[in-house]
Amino acid sequence: MRWLLAAAWCMLLPGSIHSYKQGSITNPEAYMNISQIISYWGYPYEKYDVVTEDGYILGTYRIPHGKGCSRKTDAGYDVWLGNSRGNTWSRKHLRLSPKSPQYWAFSLDEMAKYDLPATINLILEKSGQKQLFYVGHSQGTTIAFIAFSTNPELAKKIKVFFALAPVATVKYTRSPMKKLTALSRQAVKVLFGDKMFSSHTLLEQFIATKVCNHKIFHPMCSNFMFSLSGFDRQNLNMSRLDVYLAQSQAGTSVQNMLHWAQAVNSGRLQAFDWGNANQNMMHFNQLTPPVYNITKMRVPTAMWSGGQDVVADAQDTKDLLPKVANLIYYKEIPHYNHLDFYLGQDAPWEIYQDLIRMMEEYSQN
Repeated sequence: MRWLLAAAWCMLLPGSIHSYKQGSITNPEAYMNISQIISYWGYPYEKYDVVTEDGYILGTYRIPHGKGCSRKTDAGYDVWLGNSRGNTWSRKHLRLSPKSPQYWAFSLDEMAKYDLPATINLILEKSGQKQLFYVGHSQGTTIAFIAFSTNPELAKKIKVFFALAPVATVKYTRSPMKKLTALSRQAVKVLFGDKMFSSHTLLEQFIATKVCNHKIFHPMCSNFMFSLSGFDRQNLNMSRLDVYLAQSQAGTSVQNMLHWAQAVNSGRLQAFDWGNANQNMMHFNQLTPPVYNITKMRVPTAMWSGGQDVVADAQDTKDLLPKVANLIYYKEIPHYNHLDFYLGQDAPWEIYQDLIRMMEEYSQN
């Protein structure tokens, strides 16, 4: 976002903004929270606070049924939207303050060990169901791969795992974030500190809603998104760029980014290396962090990958496929980048119709 901010600021010098007001439309959802967006589109919602075993409070949102409780207007499923610790919607704790480094001492390990089980258990309790369909994208799949392969009791609560842009290893990733791996742990902490990484700022909100809503800036704004995810210009609704950018950059911990850098360098899906043998022994009861064995996961799994995805690279996906013991469906979409799985205009036809079909089939079993 940094170069995008600089370019946009130069173009918005006094006297120039009036030239671009024509054709600018700001979508109202760019200013909304999750509950407001759900309501704006005419759906009912419920909000719950999930408390994890280690005290993190996660905002969880429910769309209990379709519009007007009718299956004629949509599929009518009971939909739950979960959040991981530290993002915009889950930045509370029973004891720790987000201003403290202790709050941000987490990564994928804790999300898989605490966040996902707590969220799934709350959903089962409130819905009265015995099993759920789990849909994850990118890091949402990584957390699931870890949780479902290490926690068999949790895995039994999942009817089907739908993995969009699945990420287990990132040995071949081509994302610009890979540049972090060239830095030492000390250098990363000097640059970014030891707390939050990539939170959404007021300046970025301004750029999203006051710059990227102008057609003349659409190429620049979309190129920023594509540089991080892979290019697929034809499949992005440019009129919604302000919403996409305003609602992104939800934030995580610097430690989580160090974990991703570790995964790139090691080529393995492995627990976070705390940096010395004593710390690793305290957390894992062994000198080195354990490697997660995906082959132990028995959950029926359907996967979709993208041919233009620079984050979940095709070679990493190829290496992942034989490790998924109960793979019930796989589709590669050649033109898809990392964001097309939820922003692509053709996602309903490329992904969602098959996903819903499988949900219907497995609901009858």
